Amino acid sequence: MESQPLSAATREALAGLLDDPSPVVRRGVLKHLQESGDAGRDFLRELAEGANRVRALHARWFLMELKFTDPVNEFRGFIRSLGYELETGMFLLGRTIYPEIDIASVCGEIDRIAARCRELTVEPATDRERCKVINRVLFHEMGFRGNVEEYADPENSFLHRVLERRKGLPITLSVLYLLVASRCGLQLEPVGLPGHFLVGCYEEDGPFFIDSFDHGRFLSPDDVLAYLEQRKIPLHESYLAPVTVREVLCRCCRNLASHFAASQQPPLARLFASFVEEFEAAYEERTNS
Repeated sequence: MESQPLSAATREALAGLLDDPSPVVRRGVLKHLQESGDAGRDFLRELAEGANRVRALHARWFLMELKFTDPVNEFRGFIRSLGYELETGMFLLGRTIYPEIDIASVCGEIDRIAARCRELTVEPATDRERCKVINRVLFHEMGFRGNVEEYADPENSFLHRVLERRKGLPITLSVLYLLVASRCGLQLEPVGLPGHFLVGCYEEDGPFFIDSFDHGRFLSPDDVLAYLEQRKIPLHESYLAPVTVREVLCRCCRNLASHFAASQQPPLARLFASFVEEFEAAYEERTNS
């Protein structure tokens, strides 16, 4: 396609319109970028790889709409990049199966949940008090819960489907909790136990943990160790430490490989198993370099 160069002023204007919710504006931006050919594609890819997280997410949506990107290869590229960011990674993972995800709408829904939490927070508030507010909004007002009945349903592992259905796995509910907390200015961490997943808050006077699969139940370190002991899992203090974004996303892929295999969908099981292999290969390459 013949490329029509984008001026600095045009680039700035387009970047400012990427998150506009108006369908008319979106169609206009899509038309302009499509007519710009390679220049439009390169402009969007530059934004998609930039430091502005929100703008990057919208740029990826436009890349998808314009068929400038392949979701599976884009996720593979993200894995190899080693530049892991949780929200971006969850959306890219989701688009491998649901390329039509409306990222702006999903982000807007998380924004609304966080806004409700901020509305109910009475300042000054401790981290624990802020978490109590998040619990109230997520698990009582909005009805999010662990999908005990259909635990192995692959849709439990996709963030946008968790938001739509109000149920998911411990790991995806924990991811949602982390994204809401981050928007509320609360620094929480993912905690990956063997066979379970929690959210951790590492306060100065001692950490506590949140079980998003059990309506946000608060747990002390002793509670977590007792949980492991009951399941005859060898105790190790590292289980109480945060895990990396890479480990969160890799674990989501591992879950999906298992759940797609259980639902008799071997091609998809192999796809997500290959993502796990790529995460592990990228990590090994980095540690050996």
